[in-house]
Amino acid sequence: MNVRLLSWNINSIRLRINALKRVIKKFKPNIICLQETKCPNELFPFKDLEELGLSNIHVNGIKGYHGVCIATDLPVEKVEQKDFCGKHDGRHISLQLKVKNNLFNIHNFYVPAGGDEPDPKINEKFKHKLDFLDEATTYMKTKEKNAYTALVGDLNIAPHENDVWSHKQLLKIVSHTPVEVEKLNKFQSSINFIDSLREFHPLSEKLYSWWSYRSKNWEVSDRGRRLDHIWITQKLNKIITKASIEKDVRRWDRPSDHSPLIADFKF
Repeated sequence: MNVRLLSWNINSIRLRINALKRVIKKFKPNIICLQETKCPNELFPFKDLEELGLSNIHVNGIKGYHGVCIATDLPVEKVEQKDFCGKHDGRHISLQLKVKNNLFNIHNFYVPAGGDEPDPKINEKFKHKLDFLDEATTYMKTKEKNAYTALVGDLNIAPHENDVWSHKQLLKIVSHTPVEVEKLNKFQSSINFIDSLREFHPLSEKLYSWWSYRSKNWEVSDRGRRLDHIWITQKLNKIITKASIEKDVRRWDRPSDHSPLIADFKF
């Protein structure tokens, strides 16, 4: 059985519901993970997704900010939401899905952006980001390593020098600082996750998923960062057939500043 997973920071589901419908029709995912839905649960457009076949929808949203969602056409065995740093701010949701006779675990994260100043002593937002990563790492260490598990989302860190347009110029910019990269690597190693995108795109290749709205000619300047990720366990890596960033979506009208990520698996 072929299973397609799509992850996207949609940057407001109500603003971009038509783009979401277009994404679903174009890419036909079995599982869609959204970040920054910016929508309280009671106002979530459940019907729009249900009409497109994604009838099992689970959301963790708050008004105006953050928010995550997983929608799927697969049977759901278990749902979990985890709060970190004592905040109920809509940054995690996980589902356990039934795929044939297998259990497939999906963790969808929206990691704090961290503000502008990369110093936890003077920037509470940056401190929150680092603390969040520590707590999320501890949480994931409790999960089984020998399982079909994916961790996806906007992790707000571009770890490798070819995940940013300029390694030297961004070393002191939040999202690419050494302390953030170190925390992200520890998070990734929690249950020995593999970076699925880099299984299909070598580290020598520049790879971005986000381009700032501030750049009018974003595609020409191409000052991107790979802030979005799909990590998979060793077991899941044995059945992956594709991993990609769908840059074309960033070219659509009224786009999110992030492009969707896709991973295909053959169970």
